[in-house]
Amino acid sequence: MHKDPIYLLDPVFRFLDGLIHDYGDYLYMALVYVSIPLIAWILSGGLRRKQSAHAHTSIIVIHSPMRPPPLPPPISGRESDPPPDDDGDSFAA
Repeated sequence: MHKDPIYLLDPVFRFLDGLIHDYGDYLYMALVYVSIPLIAWILSGGLRRKQSAHAHTSIIVIHSPMRPPPLPPPISGRESDPPPDDDGDSFAA
């Protein structure tokens, strides 16, 4: 006796194959008509969990014990100032 799942499921596959062969048209039409209300139910929020009146949401807040590092000192001096934004000589030849 084989214990491989393929051999164990062979009777199920044969049954489904015969069912589809004999009643495939009816199964297709039934699935079409069942899918329309199912899609409407899903789009209307049928898969969302129902929230009871007593339910509350817990929020976890983690405070960091460290302070951020201080800002670096401002740079002073005329050398570090950016050049003026003068477009007069941008394309000078």
